[in-house]
Amino acid sequence: MSKRLALGLFSGGLDSILACRVVADQGIRVVALKFVTPFFDHDLLGQQEAYARAMREQYGLDVQVVDISEGYLRLLENPAHGFGKHFNPCIDCKILMLRRARELMGVYGASFLITGEVLGQRPMSQRRDTLRVIERDSGCGGLLLRPLSAKLMEPTQAELEGWVDRERLFDFSGRGRRQQKQLAAQLGITDYPTPAGGCMLTDPNLAARIKHFYHGLFSFGEQRAVDDVRLLVVGRQFKLDENLWFIVGRDERDNNRLEALRSPDDWLVRMTTRPGPVGILRHGRHQVTAGGQEELIRRLAGIVVRYGKKIPDGPAEADVMIDMGEEIVRGRFGPWANDADLQSWRI
Repeated sequence: MSKRLALGLFSGGLDSILACRVVADQGIRVVALKFVTPFFDHDLLGQQEAYARAMREQYGLDVQVVDISEGYLRLLENPAHGFGKHFNPCIDCKILMLRRARELMGVYGASFLITGEVLGQRPMSQRRDTLRVIERDSGCGGLLLRPLSAKLMEPTQAELEGWVDRERLFDFSGRGRRQQKQLAAQLGITDYPTPAGGCMLTDPNLAARIKHFYHGLFSFGEQRAVDDVRLLVVGRQFKLDENLWFIVGRDERDNNRLEALRSPDDWLVRMTTRPGPVGILRHGRHQVTAGGQEELIRRLAGIVVRYGKKIPDGPAEADVMIDMGEEIVRGRFGPWANDADLQSWRI
């Protein structure tokens, strides 16, 4: 076994699996870096060991989860290479990951980097000219090996130094995946994800919401805390006033996520007499004045009751608890019935 070590960018998709395995099968130790942000795979931060074990068992790879959330939130403010069709800064995203991987080379004692990029597969980020830009702007010139398309590119340091055998690399190109599937079968890899847009920033609805947040949806949005961004993709979203951000769960999973993401200054709203959604008023302790509190409570409770479980032949009203952190208010409220209000508040 070679003493050489390479760091691979690992999305979990077939291309990154193959790229890491192709190099590992040449006797190089590969550590696959699974980068996460609030927009993709952030939940893995709570299950790194289980995820690493699953990847080792499925693909024979050593996968490490790396959080790049803070840098990513700043990146979205003004990506040097702009956005894709929605709010996705794909070129700058890859540059950020490679820069971080390059920084980690010393930590791991790595000699070079690997990605699963395939020439021509993605129209924005995997054209030949774009691949050169990514390599240049990330400071990875000569360090970056793309095993699946290596034979279509200039040899890298790893090939020139003989650390890897260029003849055992590939010349894949284009958007088709036939060659990747054939290689996967040869390597005994049968269980792999189908191609999908795993990044929320490519989803037209979520991307629009996130873009709105970045463009001043709330004044406190300038802080762009990781948990604020994570809340944007949960449940039903309402802007009740200038800085009154209310999120209502759609199901039990949403409710659990809202409670987990609740900060000490958030208000929590829920019914106590029948099942229904959890509501979170973000930063309620700092955003609500005493003078407007009574009307706001009626509004928050009414929205939660509106989306709660209905009881056949039962009362429309329900008992509701509003936990403000330092104070708990309880009362009986009817559902908010004005559809025009709800529509105007929806984000």
